[in-house]
Amino acid sequence: MKIAIPTALAVALSACAPPPKLAVGPDPSNPDTPVPRLHYTPVTSGTLDFRPVEPRPWVERNDRVAPKREGQ
Repeated sequence: MKIAIPTALAVALSACAPPPKLAVGPDPSNPDTPVPRLHYTPVTSGTLDFRPVEPRPWVERNDRVAPKREGQ
């Protein structure tokens, strides 16, 4: 009970305090604040083309990925 009254008083008084000032970066309301240039990057930059292509012969494709035999 002895600690309840000071705690309630501290909580009530803390609600009257202004919010803390957070100085993280430049002031956004200052018109002289330097602004970095924007660079356009297309959404599709770096994507691969997955259009259908003619199939290659399966023997040629298997020979490229198959382990090499000794003597070849």
